[in-house]
Order: sequence, then structure tokens, then C-alpha cells
Amino acid sequence: MIRVVLPFHLRNLARVDSEVALEVVSPVTVGAVLDALEARFPVLRGTMRDHGTLKRRPFIRFFACKEDLSLEPPDIQLPAGVLSGAEPFLIVGAMAGG
Repeated sequence: MIRVVLPFHLRNLARVDSEVALEVVSPVTVGAVLDALEARFPVLRGTMRDHGTLKRRPFIRFFACKEDLSLEPPDIQLPAGVLSGAEPFLIVGAMAGG
């Protein structure tokens, strides 16, 4: 079971109050988690990554075990802490400016 924490605006779209628990088939990668999240909550399709290219949207960041995975390839394996459920996979809405 993979725990996913969404930013406030995406929680509102998905109509969830807290983190989401997802069953993700192995290998558990960033892309696989996003696929499972979009399958469970179709309203989130296109919000975190582009429909056609599947590239990450500019102001969305991905973190796991205090590591920024945003610029890593989507087929990178998630850390053991996330796989065990001890740590959540964080999706963060980044803000520019001051």
C-alpha cells in the first residue's frame, strides 16, 4: 500500500480529506503511482502531468523520503520507506516568487 499526500487544490478536485492509500503493482515507480492515482481519481488526469507527453507539469513536484524526485525519470523505483508504507509519496504544488 502506497500512501500519497496531495496538495490542497488536488485534494479538493479528488474530494478527499487526507492522504490517499493506493495499491500499485510492482515495480513501484513515480509513473506507476501517478497511473494508479489517475485511474482511481479520473478528475486528476492532466493536473500533474501532460495528457499527451506524460511530462510533469511545471509547478508540480514529487518527493519521497525527503528526496526531490521531480526531475528524475518516471520509471525510477521509489525508496524502501515509501514501499513499506512508513513514508508517504508527496505531491507538492510549488509556488514561484516570494
